[in-house]
Amino acid sequence: MDEIIKVKDVLNALDKITGGRCVKNLDDIFSGKNKFVIMKSSNIPGKECMEMPGLICGNLEATVKKIAVTMTLTECNIELAGATGVDAIIAHHPVVDAANSGGVTMRGYLNLYGLSVFELHEAFHGLHPGIAYIHGHKSFRVDIAYGNIPGNILYVGKALKDIPTIGAILDRLNEFMGMQEEQKMLLTEKNVRNCHDICETNVATGGKLLVGTRENKVGTILHIFPHTGFTAQHLEMAKREHPEADTVIASISRVGKDSELVKKAEELGLNFVVGNCHAMEILENGLPLAIALQKILPEVEVVLFRERITSTPLHKVGTTAIRNYADYIASEYLINKEGGNEQTGIR
Repeated sequence: MDEIIKVKDVLNALDKITGGRCVKNLDDIFSGKNKFVIMKSSNIPGKECMEMPGLICGNLEATVKKIAVTMTLTECNIELAGATGVDAIIAHHPVVDAANSGGVTMRGYLNLYGLSVFELHEAFHGLHPGIAYIHGHKSFRVDIAYGNIPGNILYVGKALKDIPTIGAILDRLNEFMGMQEEQKMLLTEKNVRNCHDICETNVATGGKLLVGTRENKVGTILHIFPHTGFTAQHLEMAKREHPEADTVIASISRVGKDSELVKKAEELGLNFVVGNCHAMEILENGLPLAIALQKILPEVEVVLFRERITSTPLHKVGTTAIRNYADYIASEYLINKEGGNEQTGIR
C-alpha cells in the first residue's frame, strides 16, 4: 500500500532541500531567527511583502497526491491546479494576498480548490551551482547578499573547459534552453493565429553580447543579477576583488546597451553578456527543485507549470466575436460614460 503523503511531509522535504531554511513556527517569523524571512519594499504605501519560506496557506494534515512547481503564483496557476487535480503549489517567488490570487484574498480562492501553497525564493538561492553551469562556468564564490544587501547575488566563476570564448557561452545557452523549440512554437502560433507580429518572452529575450566579440577568450566570470540591486559601483568593487575577471554575465534580469553597468564594464575592459532572462528560471531553478521533490516523495506526482507570455496587436487578438464585444464595451461603457444598459445593470 502506497504511503499517504501529507502537506507536512512536503514541508519537511522542502526544509531538507533548503538545508533547514523553511519557517517551522511563528517564532521563526517574528523573532528574527530565520534570516530568510525578509521584508521587501519599494516604499510604495501598502505594497511591501514579507518572504516566509515554507507553507503559506494550507492544512498540514491534508493529503497530497499531486504537486505543481511554478515560478510565480497567478490566478492562471490556481485555475490550472484546480482543473488538473493538483493538491499543492510550490512557488519560487513570495506570494501575497490579491497580487498572486486574482485580486481576491488568497485563502478563500485556494480553499475553493483544496490547494496548499508554499514559497521559497531567497531560501532556495545559493543552494546549487546550476545557473552558473548553464552559463558556462563553475562558481568558486557565491554571495547572496553582496554589499550587505539581502538578495543581491554575485557569482564568481571559472569558465568550463569547453567554453573558451564568448560565442561558446551564447551557443550553450541556446542549446540548454531549447531556443530552436521556442522559436518553432512561436512560428506555429503565428501561423495558427495568422499574425506574424506576435512576440513571445523566451524568443525575444535570448542571450545577447553587449561588449566584446564572440571570439573573445573567457577566463574568470562575474555573474550578476541586475534586478537585485547590483550597481555599477558593485561591479567596480567586484573587479577590484577579482582583478583577473574578464567577463560579466547578467542573467535573470537584463540591461540595455546604455546601462551604467554596461558602461562600467566597458571602462573596466570586461566583456558583457546578457544571459537567460527571468522567464527561463523555471528551468534553471524550478526544474531541479521539482526533480528533487520527486526523488524525496516518489509517491507523489510532480509537474512543472510553465508560462508563455505573448504580445499581440489588438486587431489580431482572439476571434472576431470577442473583438467586436471588446469594441462595444469600450465604446459604450468605458468611453461614453452616459451609456449603459439598464437591463444588465451596467452603468
